[in-house]
This record gives sequence, C-alpha cells and structure tokens, in this order.
Amino acid sequence: MINNELINPKSIVVIGGSNKTSKPGGSCIRNLINGEYKGELYVVNPKETEVQGLKCYKNVSEIPRTDLAIISIPASSCLETITTLTEEKGVKAFIMYTAGFGEESEEGGILERKIAEVINKAEASLIGPNCIGILNKYHHSLFTLPIPEMDTFGIDMISSSGGTALFIIESAIKMGLRFNSVWSIGNGAQIAVEDVLEYMDMNFNPETDSKIKLLYIESIKDPDKLLEHTSSLIRKGCKIAAIKSGTSESGIRAASSHTGAMANSDLAVEALFRKAGVVRCYSREELATLGAVFTLKELKGKNIAIVTHAGGPAVILTDALSKGGMEIPKLSDSPVAKELKSKLLPGSSVSNPIDILGTGEPTHLSIAIDYCEKKFDNIDGIAVIFGSPGLTRVYEAYDVLDKKMRTCSKPIFPVLPSVSTAWDETDFFVKKGHVNFSDEAGLANALTKILKTPRPLANNLELKGVDIPLIRRIIDNIPESGYIAPKYVQMLFKAAGIPMVEELVSDQWNEIKAFAEKTGYPVVAKVAGPIHKSDVGGVVLNIRSSEHLEIEFKRLMKIPDAHAVMIQPMLNGMELFAGAKYEEKFGHIVLCGLGGIFVEIFKDIASGLAPLATEEAHSMIRSLRGYKVFKGARGQEGIDENQFAKIIVHLSALLRFATEIKELDINPLLATPRGIIAVDARIKIEK
Repeated sequence: MINNELINPKSIVVIGGSNKTSKPGGSCIRNLINGEYKGELYVVNPKETEVQGLKCYKNVSEIPRTDLAIISIPASSCLETITTLTEEKGVKAFIMYTAGFGEESEEGGILERKIAEVINKAEASLIGPNCIGILNKYHHSLFTLPIPEMDTFGIDMISSSGGTALFIIESAIKMGLRFNSVWSIGNGAQIAVEDVLEYMDMNFNPETDSKIKLLYIESIKDPDKLLEHTSSLIRKGCKIAAIKSGTSESGIRAASSHTGAMANSDLAVEALFRKAGVVRCYSREELATLGAVFTLKELKGKNIAIVTHAGGPAVILTDALSKGGMEIPKLSDSPVAKELKSKLLPGSSVSNPIDILGTGEPTHLSIAIDYCEKKFDNIDGIAVIFGSPGLTRVYEAYDVLDKKMRTCSKPIFPVLPSVSTAWDETDFFVKKGHVNFSDEAGLANALTKILKTPRPLANNLELKGVDIPLIRRIIDNIPESGYIAPKYVQMLFKAAGIPMVEELVSDQWNEIKAFAEKTGYPVVAKVAGPIHKSDVGGVVLNIRSSEHLEIEFKRLMKIPDAHAVMIQPMLNGMELFAGAKYEEKFGHIVLCGLGGIFVEIFKDIASGLAPLATEEAHSMIRSLRGYKVFKGARGQEGIDENQFAKIIVHLSALLRFATEIKELDINPLLATPRGIIAVDARIKIEK
C-alpha cells in the first residue's frame, strides 16, 4: 500500500544516520537537507550526539512520533527496530536501504517476510528492502548522487534495481531530462512496480501530473495489474517505456541473485507490453532516449525532414530511420524546394536531407526549419543535426533552435553531437529546458520503436463462430492429460471455427484406401503416435497412387510407438504458423508467424496475450519481419490477412474456454487458393 506518509511525510527519521556522507545513512541526510525538506528531520545513531547539524538520538524509543522511517542499519537489527517504530512511534511508512534479505539467502527471505508482516499489520507502507530510496518534490530520500533536476512534468521512473535507476538517471541528465519522481523498489517485499503504477493511475490528474513513465522491471509479480494500469495510464495520455530484464536463461540467474526475482518468458513480456501499449527497450541508454523523445511534441506521421550542416551524420540518420519504417520524402523536385535553395548558400542541397553546408549560418538554419514547418506539406517532424567544427561558437545557432522548438507545431528533434567541442553551448541549450540526442542512430531507434508500438489494445472476446458449450463438452470427455488424439484436435478446431483439412486416422488399410479414393490423389500420410513425426521418417508427401500408399502405410505402421496412420489430401500453399503456450501468471500466450524454417530457424514470431481482438491479431501479423511475404513477393500470391487474423482470434477464444490446454501448435497452416487451412496440429492438455 502507498500512503500519504510515504509520499509527503510531515516528519522523517533516519535510523543509522551518519556524519559520513560516504555511508547511505549520511548521504541520505545530506540529500534531504540539500533538497530543502520542509518537515521535521530526526536521526538515530547510538555513536553520535549530532549528525550534520541535527540532534541525534541514541535509540528509536527516544524519538517523537514520526511519519516515515528510513532504515540504514544491519539486517539483523531491522525487525526489532521496525516493530518498535510501528508499535510505539506510529510510523506509517518505511524505506529500507538495508540489504541481506531475500536477494541473498533463504534465511534472509524469511526475515524479510517477517518484517513485511509487521509493517502490513500496522497498515504502513514499505519500499525495499535493498533499495536506494525514493525521490519526489516533497523529499529527496535517495542515498545516491546525482540528484536530477526536478520538474512536476518531468519523468516518473520506477525501477526494481537501485543501481540501474542511478545509471538511468546519469544517462537521462546527460540528455537534458528532468524528473518528477524516482522509485527504487528493491526486493519489493510489499510494494512492487505494479503497485506504484496502480497508485499513479488511481490518483492521476492530467493537469498536474507527469505523463511520462520509465520502468526497469526484474520481476512481474502481477501481470494483470501491470497490464491494467499501464494501459489505463496510456489511455489517459501518458507515454510509457520499459525494460524487462531476466528473460534469457542466464539473465534469469542474474536477476535471481540480484533481487530474488523470478523472471518470466520473453514471449510473455512481449505480448503483455504489446497489449498495454508500452514501448519495450533493452538498454539504459535506449530507455533514457525514449524518455527524451516523449518530452517533445508528438510525431503524428512518419515523414521526417533532416536539416544538417554535416552530410555524414545525416546519411546515418536517413539509413537508420528508413530501416525502421520511417519515411524521408524527397523534396528537391518541388517548386518550394527550388525557392528554399535560392535562400541558402551555393552548393546547399534540398533533396532531404537538407544540407545547409558546414559554412551555413544560423539564418540558414532558421530558413530551412521554417520551410519544413510551413511550406513542405509532406513533413511530420524535423531532425536538426548541428554541431561545431571547432572554428566558431554555435550559441546563435542553438538560440535559433531553441526559439523554433518553442514555436513550431511540428516536433523538432535536436541532434547536437559536439558534446566536447561545444559543451558550453550544448549545456546552454539544455538548460533552457530542452533535450539533446547526441547520437543520431539512437534517436532513429527510439522514433521507430514508438512508430511500431500499438496503442493499448482491446481485451474483449470475439466469439462469433465459436461454440463454447461444445468446446467444454469435448474437453470434459477427453480421458486423460497429455497430447490428445487427432480426432479431438479436429473436433476442437471445428467447434472453435478454425478450418482444418479433412483427414482420417486409422490402423485399417481398407479405411485408408477408401478415404484416399474419396478425396482424390495426391495425398499425405503421417504416422500417428510419435510426437516428432519428421524425425522418425513419419511424413510422406505427394502420394499419387493406391500402390504407393499401401507401401507407405505398412512402413509407417512399423515405426516404434506408431498406432495408426493419418491421411490427408495433399495441399499446396504458403506455410504459416500459429500456436500457444500457457505461461504461469500470464495465462495463454498466442503465437503467429511464417511456418516451416521461418519459425524453426529464424524465430520470426509475434506473440499476443489472450484474449485477442481482431485489431491486436493484425498488429501481431504486421510486426513480423517477414510480413512483406504475406503481401506477395517475387510473383507469389499474398495471403488473406483478414482470415489469418480471424484464425488467431478464434484460437485465443478456444484457449479462454479450454484453459486445460497448455500447449498448442499448428504448423503448418497452409494459405491455399481455397483459404487458410490447418494441416497439422497437436494439443497438450492438463486435466
């Protein structure tokens, strides 16, 4: 729980406060004093009488009643101290710097839970343990440096890791970001990242609150809560970017040793962020860059003009934006471009990038920006690259850029790369309230990530064509757990409205022969029994005669664990993939992609969190690297994207009402001239 005593305490006591600012308890007091904390500030340290000009108490039993306690003492002393503070001093909020709990050992985890029980019983708030504290406009209760510049409309940052929070702050300050709050969660014994987001959502005021949230998450304890409140905040006008670490096997070990956190699969995280509308990042620098872009005016299209006086960085930016799906429209053919060229130095280029040359002056920069803002109608945003060659000062140019960023309706993205040669001028620009992207490729990456991240997606079920009672009857009649028989797969797909190729499973040659004659040759024969049919030579394609079929039937029946043969008509078309897996806490993750080697080797898969609506299914399909193949490439027919999306939606509905399904794999789905049809599928259930 997050209460007012944690947010805006009228009094704070630092247990373990020190005159040594090299210690957390001393550094914290320094930050509180320098941050001009307005309330009463107490210190407890049995070895001191005065700490940094404050009266120091020998024991917690001596202090007045207090709202917030900051704990910076050994782990072994914490339980007794906190019990006294809750029972005798009315403390309703705690920030625990102390480490040595669940992140370190099983015994530490037991002690951590006991402390949380005491604090919960007192209906108090707890941040930590094993954290660097929190920072807001009321109190600077971090023990680290630097303290960023505070701004009500700056960044809200929530981090599982205190060290990561600190280093993100370092990157952000360099870019010119300001902060509204910093929350270091640590082990999250009571308050997790999701709980802070819930508090921000439930108390959100669009007139007074920050609309930018940056998250570093090591453990998602409650995916539903994270989804609910991130998507709600985004719908209210907020922008959120996040890193979720610990999704690889090695990363899981690192996260576990660091915070005692259990990591969740990468596909589940990807699906959750997609549904919520959260921009996913993978590095501290990338997260800070996203935060900087979020502070600027919103880019409402994908057409970018680049204004530069240095050709190379402009080419790098052009390449990076183009690869990410942004457009750099050619401008030189229009009469407006010729007019602009006449106002620039001879040799300037107006093709886009607009190169005003290294000898271009601030007036030329101003003119080029004005043309992109007012006269070129196919431009949505302007990137300005302007450094210093070391020959002249660039104060005047940066002053022009400052004025244009304040007055232009289109967003302007400043790339000021001379962080050494023009340090003073860049600092002058940033202190006017701006951000700076010293690296053009980092800016391009951030812009393209925002472009590709969908808005929060609907969480509603679409059930047209899905027979829910029939699905339940089929599941209830399956006798046991494990991979289910092909007949049940057929029945479930029919009930869910998922087209599946006609097939027969039998161990009788006469039945197999009759089916082939009814459907017509060529046919496909597959062994029934072994899970990985191809690995045991259990798939035979393009059988064109009864004689060939009989030979293969006899061979397939002799394969170990074979109990029957499946026969289907031979279909041709583009191979697609759809499937699902159950992920603890998250529920069902639905997957889609190109089939065959694309899913097995290239791992070109999109994931979505069930239930899925049509809009989200289309978003998944369009996020695939191979999406252009779906549209038709090199003379091949494209696929019916609407039908593919419909199958994905129906699959998610099946999973919603057949929660016993833990794994489902359709590979391939074939996009044939007659439509998209499931050719092979397997389903694993747990009764």
